[in-house]
Amino acid sequence: MASSMEANFFILFLLVFCSSIHNIISTTTTDLISTNQFIIDGETIVSSGGTFELGFFSPSDSSNRYIGIWYKQILPHIQTVVWVANREKPLTNTSSVQLKVTKPGILALFNDKNETIWFTNTSRSVQNPVAVLLDSGNLVVKDANDNNPEDFLWQSFNFPTDTHLPDMKLGKNFKTGHEVYLSAWKSDNDPAPGEFTRNIDPTGYPQVLTKRGTDVLNRIGPWNGLRWSGAPIPLLTQSRLYTFQFIFNEEEVYYIFSLTNYSSVLSRIVITSNGDIERFMWVEQTKRWHSHYKLPADNCDTYRLCGEHGSCDLGTQPICGCLDKFVPKYPQQWEKGDWTTGCVRRTPLDCNREHVFIKYPGFKLPDTKHCQYNKTMTLEGCRQVCSTDCSCTAYSSLDISNGDKGCLLWFGELVDIRKLSERGQDIFIKMDYLEEESEAGSKRKKATILAVSFSLLMATILLILILLWYKRKKKKLKHREDFELPLFPLATITRATNNFSLNNKIGEGGFGPVYKGVLEEGQEIAVKRLSRTSMQGIDEYKNEVIYIAKLQHRNLVRLLGCCIQGEEKMLIYEYMPNNSLDSYIFDQTKNKLLDWPKRFNIINGIARGLLYLHQDSRLRIIHRDLKASNVLLDTEMNPKISDFGMARSVTGNEMGAKTRNVVGTHGYMSPEYAVDGMFSVKSDVFSFGVLVLEIVSGKKNRGFMHQDHNLNLLGHAWKLYKDDRSLELADEQLADSCNISQVLRSIQVGLLCVQQHPDDRPSMSSVVHMLANESLLPKAKEPGFFTERNIFDEGKSGSQTRSSKNEFTITMLDPR
Repeated sequence: MASSMEANFFILFLLVFCSSIHNIISTTTTDLISTNQFIIDGETIVSSGGTFELGFFSPSDSSNRYIGIWYKQILPHIQTVVWVANREKPLTNTSSVQLKVTKPGILALFNDKNETIWFTNTSRSVQNPVAVLLDSGNLVVKDANDNNPEDFLWQSFNFPTDTHLPDMKLGKNFKTGHEVYLSAWKSDNDPAPGEFTRNIDPTGYPQVLTKRGTDVLNRIGPWNGLRWSGAPIPLLTQSRLYTFQFIFNEEEVYYIFSLTNYSSVLSRIVITSNGDIERFMWVEQTKRWHSHYKLPADNCDTYRLCGEHGSCDLGTQPICGCLDKFVPKYPQQWEKGDWTTGCVRRTPLDCNREHVFIKYPGFKLPDTKHCQYNKTMTLEGCRQVCSTDCSCTAYSSLDISNGDKGCLLWFGELVDIRKLSERGQDIFIKMDYLEEESEAGSKRKKATILAVSFSLLMATILLILILLWYKRKKKKLKHREDFELPLFPLATITRATNNFSLNNKIGEGGFGPVYKGVLEEGQEIAVKRLSRTSMQGIDEYKNEVIYIAKLQHRNLVRLLGCCIQGEEKMLIYEYMPNNSLDSYIFDQTKNKLLDWPKRFNIINGIARGLLYLHQDSRLRIIHRDLKASNVLLDTEMNPKISDFGMARSVTGNEMGAKTRNVVGTHGYMSPEYAVDGMFSVKSDVFSFGVLVLEIVSGKKNRGFMHQDHNLNLLGHAWKLYKDDRSLELADEQLADSCNISQVLRSIQVGLLCVQQHPDDRPSMSSVVHMLANESLLPKAKEPGFFTERNIFDEGKSGSQTRSSKNEFTITMLDPR
């Protein structure tokens, strides 16, 4: 009896001991599964760097269980699954289910009846197989002692689900026939393969296709040596966060992207259950995935939207149009908005007649499914080959990374074209010679008729101008000798503003009060009334009229006319219902109305307006008082630069001048202007840089306070930039809407604009380019005026600089 009890006690001890050993093993973090161990539901393995985790999971609102890989570092309530094993065979009961490695080297999922639910394959065996989860997110089966990727028996990167991870090859191996492509989940809670896929299609010349079943939804490509033709802007150039490459040879074709810093950046490309392609970046500060770009980005990304030989252009209305020298195939259908039937040549091609090639610049290259290519041929050789082949319809350069090289030939119709201007490429389309000759003859005939008509017209106009000049000379008003502009009667303005009622008053500036008015025909206007106590007088009044009346740009406020009667001097502008920019970005409540897309649009609009003033207008204008209160917002929150009372023009190639009387606003004035009176286009650039940093941060430069230092906003931004913490400058209200890349780029552009030395600051044309492109930016140098003076020291200053607070502008203008 005692012997029996001792035996039972020993058996119980063994069971408890074995259970403890299993618990110790199962709770020990490891990155691999070997042949003598397995994992069950509730157990996981973690990659060596702690980035990824593999185990059992259930999608939201689902009780099904799957083996999957997800980001270990991300919070459990927003678990991000990047790969699923048994996506077509979900488990409803995981009791006694095991994931284990068997010889000769197969990773398999077994149910409680030891039946195989899911397994990997291999063409060879190894002595000591293991499954290892790498820190790239790649699950590999290999020999435990062999780390050569070429010797892996199997890897999940060759069988992705809906996610393209860094260093994963998306493409096809021509030797084995194996293709790596993305397949969307059926729905957000069902990882089974859905109807949407994304792959590198090697037919003709490789390009990237998103398909619904067999139907192509959108296309980017072909690869031109630098980027995918027609790709979204964030895909155009290499980034400081990631790089990418395209490989195409006799053995394989694939596209791959790599992160520059694995430890600090998480990025993935996903095909969603509704067929969209998105790149996500994890932002630790907000604990959220932020969308870096999305495809389709607009209607022009729709495959074959405009049919054969039709071109999509978002800048036109309608967006579909025929290429030059092409006409709609079915005009009535085209007029109704049915563009799918496309366009045809005005003069059909005839192989028996002579032909020419017409250059079409700035386009997304057409579908290359039926293309032929040659990687070494010159562009001239390409033209000759296409010229001698009757079925060849167009050609282009294959590689533009270092000049034009290689040849791409199209056969048949050209489809899926869009206008891209600076991002596009040149394509040469074959055209009948008679078409060109006919058009040239028609142009010569028209030129002759136009020349005769123009001479008669000029003579008539000259006579009319002489009569008008004589008539105007007699009627010219005393205060309108320097400009011509519609003159409003005082009675009209009085009625429009309800006799300048206080209820109609919408603002006050250095010029005087501003009133809202409504003309009899219903047009809303803004009336700037020169105050009798204003420090600005008739010179400033005439200065603003002369300059702004000659400027026409969507980002400049439009002057409708003026009113001069007795002592009254008024300017009548288009009414801006959303008032000035400062009333939003510096207001704790209204700044919530400006999400990041609106702020980025405002930054770009101001930049384009300044570029027009500095470069594209008939007068080269230096504004001299650019600030948040001088930027008005229309109904759609588009910015318009206003208040040209202090503006100065320069002639010819002049870039600036010097004045004895400095005008402007402290906090926005450049060092060389505030101290030495030297103003130039670069002093406007400085003001723009301050404005950019204020828009991003929601804080004023002047009066900015921080608990850790006495720097102003420029100094604070500079300090964060040097510490690689620029994102901390962004307004907290932007957390849900910001595009991280755009925010960081805007901050760096702002710092480039406020650099101490004018020669270091970029021109506005460079600024516009830097904001619109993902090109690498130069490093910013130390800004000017980046320390805040003590408010009690300002009264002791001996400077003669005339300036103002943000609300008003005090001026002393030079004689002109």
